[in-house]
Parts: sequence; C-alpha cells; structure tokens
Amino acid sequence: MKIAVHGLGRMGSQITQKLAETEDVTVVAHNRSPEPVDEAIQHGAIGAYTKEEVLDNFKNQRVILWLMLPAEIVDEQLDAWLAILPKDSIIIDGGNSDYRLSIERAKKVQDQGSSYFDIGVSGGVWGYRNGFSMMCGGKQEDFEIIKDFLIILSVPNGDFDYYGPSGSGHFVKMVHNAVEYGMMESLAEGYRLIKEGPIPNIDLAKVARVWQHGSVVNSWLNSLIEEIMTENPKLDNINGVVAESGEARWSIETAQKLAIPLPAIEVSFQKRIDSQNGDINYATKLLSAMRNKFGGHNLNN
Repeated sequence: MKIAVHGLGRMGSQITQKLAETEDVTVVAHNRSPEPVDEAIQHGAIGAYTKEEVLDNFKNQRVILWLMLPAEIVDEQLDAWLAILPKDSIIIDGGNSDYRLSIERAKKVQDQGSSYFDIGVSGGVWGYRNGFSMMCGGKQEDFEIIKDFLIILSVPNGDFDYYGPSGSGHFVKMVHNAVEYGMMESLAEGYRLIKEGPIPNIDLAKVARVWQHGSVVNSWLNSLIEEIMTENPKLDNINGVVAESGEARWSIETAQKLAIPLPAIEVSFQKRIDSQNGDINYATKLLSAMRNKFGGHNLNN
C-alpha cells in the first residue's frame, strides 16, 4: 500500500510515522519546509521535497494523497495539486476544514476527474501512541480503498467510521471540537472556583486524581488536568490567552441557521474571544494548559 502525506506538522508527522513504521505501507512525505521531511525519512518514509517528487513515486499507481494542512491554505494547495495530479487520484483532507468548504471542494475535485475525501482527525499529539479518532465523509468506494490505512492509524485505542457524503466527516469533527470547547470551559471554571473559593489551599491535583477514579466527570481532559496541577498548580508563565481555531465558530453559525440553541458552546467560544481581548484569569490559563497537553499548542497562544 502506498500513500503520500503533505503537511508534517504536529499531527501530520505522527500520521506519517505511524504509517511508515508499518511493514506493508509505503509513505511519501512532503512538506513546505525540508526539515520535517528529513525527520520523516528517519522514520522510514520516502522524502519528497517537491510535489513533482511525490508524483514520481506513484508511477503507474493510483495516487492517494493525504493533506494535513492549516485550514487557511487548503484551497491554495488543493489548486496546486489539481494542476498536476493524474485523474482518478484520491485527495484526503485530514485537517480542520469547514465542512461547507469541503462540500465545494469535493465538487471541484470531481470536475477534475478525481475524488476528495474528508477526514476529521482527533487525538492531538497523543495519536501516534494511543491511536487516532477519525470521522470520514466522501464516496463509499473511496472509504473502502483507504480503510486499511485508517485501521493502522486507529491502533491501539482509536477508531474511525464513515458518515456519508463529502462534508460529513468534517461536520462531525466540527461538532466534536465545539463540544470539546464546552467541556474544557466547564472544567476550567470548576477548578477556578475551587482554587478561588471560600475554602483555602485545596490541592487541585488531589481533586483531579479523585475525580478521575469512579466519578461522573472522569475523562481524558481531567487526567491531563491532574498532570497540569501536579507540574504547575499556580499555572505560572501562562498568559491565559486562548486561541480559537474555527470549529466552534462554524458550529454556532450552522446552529443559528437551523435555529438550534447552543448556549454552553456559545459561552465557551465567547470566553476564548474575551481572553484575546484581555479578560484572562485562572480558568483561561487552565484552558491554555489543557490545549498544550493534548495538542501541543503554544502555552501563550
């Protein structure tokens, strides 16, 4: 089996490594800057420093290309690839793209004689070790072709499934991330209340540990909080500005068109915007710390 991966950032590099270390998979690794390609070679991938080099590795073979790119450059790179890809290629968009754009991109790619398949990927910087969670949309026949790659990426504790036509994978991932905003905000507010509440000096690491064993709120996020509170309970050197990457915003826009209220998600989204405007506190610092733990995001935005 052969696949190319373009975009070797935090998650793209792990996807590449996990596939390249599998005996029956050949991975062609491509990136705008050369250093991540050099690293991918060390993990068993074939390095390709240009798009043309990527295609040179698919002589007389169907091109399967996995894009793991920031949302803002997907269209630019998709157009560049469509200019040189042979017909009948499969382009996988594994980034956090707006599902509405994914529907449009699928039509564009189909008009060029190839297929566009969207996969919302969750797992952060832990996906290589724990397995990725993958939400898939596109043609059913394309899903069957790429399924073997997804099986490898899901090992040992991840999972994946197919949800329907183009856009459905990114739609499910969009809602997933919006829910994530709400869960993170609730936890952050709760720990802030304990820290700043009427009973002083409660050990938050102990709170997280007990909550993580048998309580209703035990979760991966709470387990990360236990690590955070053990390592840096005062959240020193974290400025508390929290980025938003688009998914909650897109979810709110979609819900508003459907007249579906999302009060918890809307508040959690607004808290991130407020932090960017200077409203920072212990809860926003904890949000930043959680994002760093699961996604490798910058502690200071």
